[in-house]
Amino acid sequence: MHMQGTPETMQAQPAYTDVTAEVIRWLADKIVACTEAGIHDIWVDPGFGFGKTTEHNFTLLRQLSAFSVLQKPIVAGLSRKSMICKTLGILPVDALNGTTVLNTIALLHGAQVLRVHDVKEACEAVQLVQALGKHSTG
Repeated sequence: MHMQGTPETMQAQPAYTDVTAEVIRWLADKIVACTEAGIHDIWVDPGFGFGKTTEHNFTLLRQLSAFSVLQKPIVAGLSRKSMICKTLGILPVDALNGTTVLNTIALLHGAQVLRVHDVKEACEAVQLVQALGKHSTG
């Protein structure tokens, strides 16, 4: 999982020139290091909320399909993130609907794994997105 800085410093003015390209590059380097260490079961997580502004997070979500270049399963951890709370002006306890919306968007943009707090609702989103794929034409 990508994180800019440490847990203590990650939200202190996170800055990127191109957040998606920089996170992909960072994850690609970690994949190489893991592979060289004999680790081959690798999933990639752009680290929503970890050293990123709300704008960075929405950019990553919009461009999530770009992570497929890494040829690893993509994990999205959007559950009750501050990007939902700040955008909607709500508390995390009230962020279930926003979480489900963003989980659905992530699935439509290539996420294969959701890291969640609310399992039932996430499973329903997965089932609906899978049904959409089964019933698509062309």
